[in-house]
Amino acid sequence: MNRTRNFLSPGRSVAVAENGMAATSHPAATLAALDILRAGGNAIDAAIAAVALQGVVDPHMTGIGGDCFVLFAPRGRKPLVALNGSGRAPAAAHLDWFLERGITALPDHSPHAVTVPGAVDAWCRLSSDHGRKSIDEVLQPAIKAAEGGFVIHPRVSHDWARFSERVGRYAGASVYLPGGEVPKVGQRLTLPALARTLKRIGREGRDAFYKGAIADDMVKTLRDLGGLHTLDDFAAQTCDYVEPISANYRGYTLHECPPNGQGLAALIIARILEGFDLGASNLSEADRIHLMAEATKAAYRKRDLLVADPAFAPFDVSEVLSDSAIGAMRKPISLDKALPPETWDGPVHRDTVYVTVVDRDRNAVSFINSLFNAFGSGIYAAESGVLLQNRGSGFRFTKGHANAIAPRKRPLHTIIPGLVTKGDRAVMSFGVMGGQFQSTGHAQILSNIVDRGDNPQSASDRPRSFIVDGALSIEPTIDAAIADDLAKRGHRVVRAEAPHGGCQAIWIDEENGVLLGGSDHRKDGLALGY
Repeated sequence: MNRTRNFLSPGRSVAVAENGMAATSHPAATLAALDILRAGGNAIDAAIAAVALQGVVDPHMTGIGGDCFVLFAPRGRKPLVALNGSGRAPAAAHLDWFLERGITALPDHSPHAVTVPGAVDAWCRLSSDHGRKSIDEVLQPAIKAAEGGFVIHPRVSHDWARFSERVGRYAGASVYLPGGEVPKVGQRLTLPALARTLKRIGREGRDAFYKGAIADDMVKTLRDLGGLHTLDDFAAQTCDYVEPISANYRGYTLHECPPNGQGLAALIIARILEGFDLGASNLSEADRIHLMAEATKAAYRKRDLLVADPAFAPFDVSEVLSDSAIGAMRKPISLDKALPPETWDGPVHRDTVYVTVVDRDRNAVSFINSLFNAFGSGIYAAESGVLLQNRGSGFRFTKGHANAIAPRKRPLHTIIPGLVTKGDRAVMSFGVMGGQFQSTGHAQILSNIVDRGDNPQSASDRPRSFIVDGALSIEPTIDAAIADDLAKRGHRVVRAEAPHGGCQAIWIDEENGVLLGGSDHRKDGLALGY
């Protein structure tokens, strides 16, 4: 990891610190996490504080109406802790009920697309089991921002404007369009109903959200729109500690949460790419993009076939990652010709925040939280100030499909935290928000660091590509000659209209006793330590 910046070019230096570090996609979240660390909190406390605050200041991306997944390395060592904080469909959500009504797909604003939010239960469990501070203290930055106001940052305003119609559909959510307008950069906004709910969660814990007046408000809002949700569905929500899944990559081990998340696809890509020398000096940039695209096709094909709630559709992950299975997926890949394109007929997954924190004791947490689409379903429980996610739009409505909707079932999730170890020690906590792109993003960042000698910031800075919807989407900073080369290999190359994802990463440099952090220039945030 010796790549240095060209200080004559625009960009960022990698963040360096000794005692603790946070990397988020919003400056206020990074500062909130550092404040918690400096006040004696640990990485779990700081990560929850940052994520909760982003649910206020980044409301199109995340919030208490969404879900989360977490990987945690206590004192930077294995065994790792993994938590699935994703929500479930209502108990009445039988596939036949939908098919009898001619429903074969859900609009992303439908009340039937709303699964029970899992984030609050997960936050409270993590705080109780692994935090040093009370959940009330950890939620204070979010409470103060919602009650006292916060200012709008540039990428936040840009995305808010792009997706403002999603909160214009339901009258109650107009709180996010003050005066009927999209908030501008520097404008101040308050969310008093959300502040009241966060205060109650701080005082009373998870039951304040899943039982009583707040749950009543969410259920009534959904049922008034035709939803099947009940108070029992909310009271029954619980997160689960799960066993991480992993794969080796050139002496390192990449760890992911197991299904119902798509982390398996990241492991498949890494395993396929391990069969090619991506650090070779004679390998061109077009070669690297091409190989990443081909590995992605194979991995996502397997993902779409298998990944679902394991309580309903279990399978042997070790078999999928075996040498024989990976070899069969790798064998058709050649450097000179693209394999047939893959398409995805499910919903587009856009909006997520990812946070990583490493503290003085080298506790490392990789934390991702999401509403799914921008502003989730757009359905807003006005009394409680909760924007509700639309994760259920990821269900299928085909009998026999692994991801078919069913009572109390979790849908396939795109949000995935990542963590890399070497031996028994954590060396990097990282994630790449960006919907479907995330598995490819994990593999790209890992390869940039391991194969190309990047640090977390330079790995994030490199231009990105993604094979999606039958086309190879490349960011505009990729040279035209590279695009032409890829087209000659059979790729349908298109220029990305929006950035591919957003990365945050912290590398634990045990040899020098420092932390090295990066945060994506594609977002507003930063990595910062002390």
